[in-house]
Amino acid sequence: MKRLANLLTLSLCIAGAAMAQDGDKTAAEQSEEIHASGYNKFRVGGYGEAVAKFMDYGINRYSGISYGNAKENRNSISIPRFVVAFDYKFNSKWVLGAEIEFEAGGVGMERELENSENGEYETEMEKGGEVALEQFHISRLIHPAFNVRAGHMIVPVGLTNYNHEPINFFGTSRPEGETTIIPSTWHETGLSVFGTFGKGYSRFDYEAMVVTGLNADGFGRDNWVADGKQGQFEVDNFTSPAYVARLNYNGVPGLRAGASFYYCHDVTANADKRYKYSSVGQSAVKIYSFDAQYKNKYVTARGMFIKGDLDNASAIGSVNVSNSGNSYHSSTMRKVAKGAMTYGAEIGFNLKTILGDKPKMPTIYPFVRYDYYNPQQEADKGQTLDARTQVSKWTAGLNWYALPNLVVKADYTTRQIGTQKVFGTTKYNSENEFALGIAYVGWFFKK
Repeated sequence: MKRLANLLTLSLCIAGAAMAQDGDKTAAEQSEEIHASGYNKFRVGGYGEAVAKFMDYGINRYSGISYGNAKENRNSISIPRFVVAFDYKFNSKWVLGAEIEFEAGGVGMERELENSENGEYETEMEKGGEVALEQFHISRLIHPAFNVRAGHMIVPVGLTNYNHEPINFFGTSRPEGETTIIPSTWHETGLSVFGTFGKGYSRFDYEAMVVTGLNADGFGRDNWVADGKQGQFEVDNFTSPAYVARLNYNGVPGLRAGASFYYCHDVTANADKRYKYSSVGQSAVKIYSFDAQYKNKYVTARGMFIKGDLDNASAIGSVNVSNSGNSYHSSTMRKVAKGAMTYGAEIGFNLKTILGDKPKMPTIYPFVRYDYYNPQQEADKGQTLDARTQVSKWTAGLNWYALPNLVVKADYTTRQIGTQKVFGTTKYNSENEFALGIAYVGWFFKK
């Protein structure tokens, strides 16, 4: 009873943060809106979310325990992100867009912990989190079918990066497979062209870009190339740029199906100290992504598949392990695998419309989601893979849309770890959690 009271108290204490890009709008759709004068001069908005979790597992399944994570009851509460967005029209052809993200409450000052008993000593601590420029770009609007953008932009690989605002996925947290093996939210600096073409059943939109490539210093066992996103320092390495392309099909009402491709010729060329990888050789990263989303008044369904490949993975991992103590990346296990993979799908049903669409009935979506992911899906020659990186995850819950752009979430998650079977199950402990969250997206002011 006491635990239930704690859950209810914490659920009431979760504060909504706010704001960002219009729901599911793509870059091409945003250009159409701007061409159609969705606002006259500027607009301010953003998005945010808060989450509380109640878990039955420890903090590190790789801590040396042979059965994975230790069984441990623990709770957490956080504001994963708060984003402020701003768009400004210099005129009808030149448009500035910007987003600033405060992750995990932002960056705090150094603090001192004083202990006065039996003498005094001081210990410095730093608060976690970060403040990041998520987007800052200037667009030259030429035609709905062809526009140019330069600056810091979202890399549209995967379903979550493409639609990363918190009302665009059902769970309290972003889909875990995508956020594990590739950066999320993934934003890099460069040049982009985008637009929409076709009509009726032949309607498409596209985006193609040249941006800063991934940095091999961040690659590792647990997150594959996700920590290789640049932006850690004042300037980014652009020695080996990345090429990104995305094509969406929008010809059927309610359906959007897309594919994206990412290629960086040599990730070691973007390392902070390139000479460390002199013995590795050219190492390319290729990422393939396929996703789809379908919405009508009764159901919302989404699915995605991502596969990645890294050249010379074993050699890169050996360099990263030997330099882990001198790296700005926190993990000491940098043995990156050759291949990573994730796939997942979710479906939710609108009870309000299914039960008759009565005016006073709340809009509630019960949903279920499945994710599979493994940052060590495929081994390079001579590599040994860790079974604990392979995860099958089920999530079920409810989303209550108090407003069209304000959602309260609750879900239960269970993860099955590894593949080695012992009497029909893996030898590793499952990881289970219950979570509550609230999220908001919107433009607050337009002129």
